[in-house]
Amino acid sequence: MYSETPTLEPIVPSYHLRILSDEQLAQFKSATLTILEETGIHCPSEKALNIYAEHGAKVDFERQIVKLPPDVVLEAMSHAPRFYTMGARLPAFDLELDGTATYCATDGCGTETIDFVTRQRRASTKDDVGKMARVTDYLPSMAFYWPIVSAQDYGWTAPLHELDASFNNTVKHVQTETLMGEQEARYGVEMAQVIAGDKATMRERPPLSSLICTIAPLAQDKGGMESALVFAEAGLPVGFMSMATAGSTAPATIAGTIAVADAEMVAAMVLMQMAYPGAPTYHSMMPGIMHPRTGDFLGGDWDAGWFYLVGVELAHMWGVPTLAGIGTEAPSLGWNSALGLSASILMCALCGAETASGLGLRETCTLLYPEALVLDSEGYDTALFYAAGFEFSPEEFALDVVKAVGPRGHFLAQQHTREQMRKWQLSELTSQPKPGGGYRNPIEAAREKTDWILEHHHPQPLEEAQQAELTRILQAAERELGS
Repeated sequence: MYSETPTLEPIVPSYHLRILSDEQLAQFKSATLTILEETGIHCPSEKALNIYAEHGAKVDFERQIVKLPPDVVLEAMSHAPRFYTMGARLPAFDLELDGTATYCATDGCGTETIDFVTRQRRASTKDDVGKMARVTDYLPSMAFYWPIVSAQDYGWTAPLHELDASFNNTVKHVQTETLMGEQEARYGVEMAQVIAGDKATMRERPPLSSLICTIAPLAQDKGGMESALVFAEAGLPVGFMSMATAGSTAPATIAGTIAVADAEMVAAMVLMQMAYPGAPTYHSMMPGIMHPRTGDFLGGDWDAGWFYLVGVELAHMWGVPTLAGIGTEAPSLGWNSALGLSASILMCALCGAETASGLGLRETCTLLYPEALVLDSEGYDTALFYAAGFEFSPEEFALDVVKAVGPRGHFLAQQHTREQMRKWQLSELTSQPKPGGGYRNPIEAAREKTDWILEHHHPQPLEEAQQAELTRILQAAERELGS
């Protein structure tokens, strides 16, 4: 019924789109540089402030405001690598961020789960993180894993337990979005080294990366920046995401919101390059829009789609890879949301996004339905199909077959038809016939497939020594940080 061997199917577009002209990109760069020089950013980390000051920034230590002259920004960013590898537990699942493919991940940080058995809504747990890591490991659409929900049964050490559940249940790359603070980050790096085997391999094929959110408008988080510095020191990729909201934490215009968000991320990447030149970093533009009547956050509605596409091109302008937003704002589980999702994935891939995330959660990235990731994977498959284009060979045009059949004939008896129809990829969710005619409900089919994966798919386990070492690290962290 379903394959038990996990594979990887990144989107490799056969054609590309360009959203901004060179002149428009230059305008955005100028706006970002102006904001950083004249307005600056707030940084509450004394460690980070000292690094900024030592490398030419104008730092007001009392107000914790950093202003960055354009030449300082450009010099620092010149050291950022444009291409690098995000490694995996198994080399076959390494992600080469070389600009040729788009690799997608789950969404992350959800706080609630529809229980896998009772179907009741409840707080998320470490077990949920592990189960969804197994589903991610199986699905070829998922190239890497964000812990999709939080391990709320483990208190302050939850982010480390999320890594433990992830590393034990997928051979793919893991990206954390919750590891904040220098001490916590050092434990995370130690866990990554257990997976890699040694420091050299960890730098060459890092099995773990980090995503840090900036604080809109124009601010940084002490724990986030100090965590990022630990990752950069170890050679693990670290990216920065802005979720500035047009109308509340950013100007009520598309260009103004993008400029503020870009300045936040560039300031953070500059810090990494000042401290550790050549550290792998990435840029993640994921703003939203404030509902003009209710004040609600609208992450993927209206003009917000521009943010993700422009973000891809701004990242490349600064010379770094991007993590694009591809999620759905669907308020509940449904099949129709896959249509908008596939368009979002396709557009970001055609613009050249190296990585993207946002699959598998509902209610503005807070609620996990176990089957939602399988549903969203179908949207990914649609984008994969359209990005690949189609062939133009003589066999594809089939002119000899057309001539043989002629006007008012049919193609059912042709050998060419039998051979080609076997190649068509049918949806496992929308094309399953049901007794008595018609096709099964896609949500029902997705739930069945999710249950099948959890019952039959078992990723290659960690070695016993690795499992024991991860347990030791968690115990040490709980003693130091509190459980």
